[in-house]
Parts: sequence; structure tokens; C-alpha cells
Amino acid sequence: MKNNYISNSLSSVCFIGLILGAGSAMGAAEGEVLAQKNGCIACHAMDKKLVGPSFQEISKKYKGDSVAQATLIAKVKAGGTGVWGKIPMPPQSPKVSEADIKTMVDWTLGLS
Repeated sequence: MKNNYISNSLSSVCFIGLILGAGSAMGAAEGEVLAQKNGCIACHAMDKKLVGPSFQEISKKYKGDSVAQATLIAKVKAGGTGVWGKIPMPPQSPKVSEADIKTMVDWTLGLS
């Protein structure tokens, strides 16, 4: 009886872990889908520089930066130039919602 309880408890823990992991994967996939839907891929590729830096370059540059999420959300919303070269990135707000920008930034930062 005790072994059955432990076995059922472990199964429940594993199932919950799978569900949480699937949620993270779904969030990651959602970030990529939003980048495509919002036209980000016209200037950014996954692994090579186009007009702007690749998503992987961005992720590597900001890895371990405690304020990276807020910094990148502000950059995407307002646009800007100078960090990656002279070609400006146009502002994406209000065309792209803040929630979508956050999801895409989180996805990008999670690539490294």
C-alpha cells in the first residue's frame, strides 16, 4: 500500500513537471510565432545578421544581464540605433502590444 502511494505521488510529480515544461515550450514557440506575425523576421534571422542582429546574437549579448528584459522591451517599443550599427530599428509600439513585445523578448533571451 505504501509503495503504491509513493508510486502514484511520483507519477503525479512527473506529470506536473511535464505540464510545466510544455507550458514553457509553448511560450517559447509563441515568441517565435509572434516574431513572424509582427514582421520581425524581415530584419532579424534566428542565427545570422540580416538588417539587424540575429535573435541568437541578441540573446548572447544580454545573457546574464539582470535588466536585459526591461532594456530590450524599451528598445523594441521605442526603436533606436547605435547598439548594433547605424541602421535604426523603427519603434514597434503601439503597432505591437506590450504583452507581445514581452513574450518575444523573453523568447529571445531564452535562446542562449
